[in-house]
Amino acid sequence: MPNPPENGTAPPPAPREWWRDAVIYQIYVRSFADSDGDGEGDLQGVRGRLPELAALGVDAVWLTPFYVSPLADGGYDVADYRDVDPRFGTLADFDALIARAHELGLRIIIDIVPNHTSSAHTWFREAVAAEPGDPARKRYIFRPGRGPGGDKPPNNWKSIFGGPAWTRLKRPDGTPEEWYLHLFDPEQPDLDWTSPDVHAEFEDVLRFWLERGVDGFRIDVAHGMVKDPELPDLPEGQKADLLDGSTELPYFDQEGVHEIYRRWHGIVDSYPGERALVAEAWVEDADRVARYLRPDELHQAFNFEFLTAGWDAAVLRRVIEESLAANGAVGAPTTWVLSNHDVVRHPTRFGGGERGLRRARAAVLLTLALPGSTYLYQGEELGLPEVTDLPEDALQDPTWERSGRTERGRDGCRVPLPWEGEQAPFGFGPQDSRPWLPMPAEWARYRREVQRRDPGSTLALYTAALEQRRTAIDQATDLTWVDAGADVLAFRRGTDFACAVNLGAEAVELPADVLASAARELLASGPLRRERGALVLPPDTAVWLVPAQG
Repeated sequence: MPNPPENGTAPPPAPREWWRDAVIYQIYVRSFADSDGDGEGDLQGVRGRLPELAALGVDAVWLTPFYVSPLADGGYDVADYRDVDPRFGTLADFDALIARAHELGLRIIIDIVPNHTSSAHTWFREAVAAEPGDPARKRYIFRPGRGPGGDKPPNNWKSIFGGPAWTRLKRPDGTPEEWYLHLFDPEQPDLDWTSPDVHAEFEDVLRFWLERGVDGFRIDVAHGMVKDPELPDLPEGQKADLLDGSTELPYFDQEGVHEIYRRWHGIVDSYPGERALVAEAWVEDADRVARYLRPDELHQAFNFEFLTAGWDAAVLRRVIEESLAANGAVGAPTTWVLSNHDVVRHPTRFGGGERGLRRARAAVLLTLALPGSTYLYQGEELGLPEVTDLPEDALQDPTWERSGRTERGRDGCRVPLPWEGEQAPFGFGPQDSRPWLPMPAEWARYRREVQRRDPGSTLALYTAALEQRRTAIDQATDLTWVDAGADVLAFRRGTDFACAVNLGAEAVELPADVLASAARELLASGPLRRERGALVLPPDTAVWLVPAQG
């Protein structure tokens, strides 16, 4: 039994782990900042721009893969997990980046890709050179084909990028032999997590980067890795997707992944400084996601239900309630995210143009007001829309070719960032450089140097919101809903902060009790007005309220 506090004074509460309410900024390294003029972003470019992110007010940065890779899938095809691809820099550049980040008070999260490697990985090259049944092949999922001569794939699984999920090997003389599984591109062969070699390898990779000072890992396809050992066919007509939908997929969200994460949790816990593990788990049901967040597993999981909810008050309220309840049941924080490198940017998803931008500005105030941690995707603080008209000869996402050039893929959200200057590349790289994806001329209006000087800019809104979030919201407080009409989401956090968002088509007069006491506007996503002393919230607008000053 603990000793009673001296003098009847209760001990101070334990500090909250940083990741419980952090704002984390995702950097797609290839598109963030190009220091050497080769057209691709790099680690030196990231390091040089870190002060901008510190000034924005984020707590941490998540870097997409910068490992040695042929870039068949934007770096998520890793050929060497312990080195930096020369196009992105060197290990020394990474060490300098993390040192600078920590000087600025920023934590660094990096990607780890455990579901598959690149086909250029040493292991896969050894497997291809080996005979069927050789131990080198046991690190991947090789199977004989079906039908006469084994000419048909082992099952009917489809690649998420389009086409079959199996590719057949051929001997140098052209003789066909076994098939290997790739749930994504053929250049991304799936690892076999029944192999002890695979477990040992990734545990060592975690330690390699933890010892270099990283503060956490974002786990790519965290609901993957473990497959049903029977490799059963999918039901006829079942679409291959990252989400399991109403039909359980035999290659996602299998029970065995949880044992892996319990082991990984112990590894990160053995290092000082509250290192965190973040799941990219495309699992639709909030209760299933929460299973990844039990106390001995992962620390956070992306909330894809929130991302995909759309501009609908009823759907968003349901998702918020279910997410908070499910995660709260296992003692985990909820994360909120509007965009990332795999989806259409949310100003475009929310209708595009001025309407889409108004909604995006309102959405970030909603998101930052919710209990938990928020992820921002690079460029959303500038209000960047999706680039929907990239020339076909510029498209590089593997989805484009594998879909028979029917799905344009994800390049539209990966166009490099505009920083300064009148013409492309707008400071992304030296003026005479050519970015790896073309930058629209109209992005001159979004560049950071212009928005810094405009108090009404989206950048100014994000900066103010992140600053006020630290001081106006008690992160230890829960959310309490306030009835403000069917199209309005309104809630309090404690007694001294409230948020209201009008998702409807008509202006709404907010009830006087949105905040328990007389209120004033702290921050709004757009112009407000008062009628007869009441606050009127226009469509597609959000407001933060705090008590009126004495």
